[in-house]
Amino acid sequence: MHTDPTGPASTLLERLRAKITRGDLEPGSPLSEVSLAQEFDVSRTPIREVLKQLQLEGLIEIRPKVGTFIREPTRREIVEMFQLKEVLEGLAAALMARRGPCLQLDMLEDNVAASEVTSQAGDTDTYAGQVQGFHQTLVEGADNNKLVEQYGRLMNQLSFYRLVRRTLDHPGRAVSSSGEHRQVLTMIQDKDPFGAETTMRSHVFASTQELLVPRTRTTLSIDREP
Repeated sequence: MHTDPTGPASTLLERLRAKITRGDLEPGSPLSEVSLAQEFDVSRTPIREVLKQLQLEGLIEIRPKVGTFIREPTRREIVEMFQLKEVLEGLAAALMARRGPCLQLDMLEDNVAASEVTSQAGDTDTYAGQVQGFHQTLVEGADNNKLVEQYGRLMNQLSFYRLVRRTLDHPGRAVSSSGEHRQVLTMIQDKDPFGAETTMRSHVFASTQELLVPRTRTTLSIDREP
């Protein structure tokens, strides 16, 4: 069971990080210490500490005497991060296929069944959340703590939910994506590590192509060159 990063029990760091990674704050937009302190009902001191950590994580950019901004990754950085994502998720699929029956496999089966319904219905908002759940469950199902740790950092830098939501604006992508998830699940159920890894990497590559070669222009963070 995952902790809600925006809930009252969450830390200030988790709550602000969640606002960025889920796309509440657009790349390039400014962050005001005063406004954040008022929003979270804290002093400016903890806000400054949190902002320093988020800068280390690559989510924001602090420009001396200018201000603090949501970091806008270059196209090259996005390509490189998706290349890492492809490797990590491919490995996760292979490791999960070797495990056999486990809690995460049951969760993955439920996720795929539900996402097939929502994708066919055109409910892209719900499907975007299911996509995030599929990938996270897959990685956790690898039963490799270091993999989970590295993957979490990468996903934060990618602001994955925001990017997924943009690719789903492309006609037919949700249905195609759901079908790709089903193929990955089948390989894992068949205990085929090589097939699971290859299929998962192909899925990530297809998603990357949808993002980087869009049918319509999306955001500067995607189109901007290094």
